[in-house]
Amino acid sequence: MSWLFLILAGLFEIIWATGLKYTDGFTRFGPSLITVIAIIVSLAMLGLSLRQLPLSTAYAIWSGIGAIGTVMVGAWIFGEHLSALRLGCIALILVGIVGLKLTN
Repeated sequence: MSWLFLILAGLFEIIWATGLKYTDGFTRFGPSLITVIAIIVSLAMLGLSLRQLPLSTAYAIWSGIGAIGTVMVGAWIFGEHLSALRLGCIALILVGIVGLKLTN
């Protein structure tokens, strides 16, 4: 169950990181509310995952899911460029996430 909480935490991190783009510096109520709710849910899920997972593993995987997902959302929704170097760096993050999962 802890791994499910951690994956959900990472997905909500992607939502709140993307939401920041829409808040316009937290001047837009709707996007700001969604972003704050996503932050709370993300941190709550991360906290629940820490009941059984080591902090170092959970935090690294949480931030990795958020980083990879946010890069993908940036490319898909905002048309941000994905160079071969950026894709290679994302692959390295993914390898790190898988490695941390396998060592736990």
